Amino acid sequence: MDLILWRHAQAHEAAHGMDDLERYLTTQGEKQAARMGQWLDRQLPSTARILVSPAQRTLQTARALGRKFKVCEDLAPDQSAQALLTRANWPLGKGTVVVVGHQPTLGQALSQLLDLKEADFAFKKGAVWWLRHRQQEGKSGTVVITVQSPDFV
Repeated sequence: MDLILWRHAQAHEAAHGMDDLERYLTTQGEKQAARMGQWLDRQLPSTARILVSPAQRTLQTARALGRKFKVCEDLAPDQSAQALLTRANWPLGKGTVVVVGHQPTLGQALSQLLDLKEADFAFKKGAVWWLRHRQQEGKSGTVVITVQSPDFV
């Protein structure tokens, strides 16, 4: 199974009284999402499942990929890393799953999957971590396939 964690691109800060879910991408964020979306679209199999937080900024980021996606309430900001992994069906799922989400949840999931000491791993806005679960010689593990930043694609 491949799991791709994609942090939403740069977003505006919440205005006074604004719901966090309503925050939207900056002009720079729109460019980041477009670059990463184009890169991902070239790499992903046609059967990849795309799961997205209901926040406006993640919806905008996912739309830049140009594929159908499913909005998942359990990927909203401040949800747990375990909720994310359960939704993605990691590691038992088949194929490729892309999760478009938020910090600190993405960083926490990454820390858990890679057995990092850092509980809240830093995750750049608009970046992608592509992970693969594999079994070799009776051992199960997570392999990093690639890490991409929108600044370098």
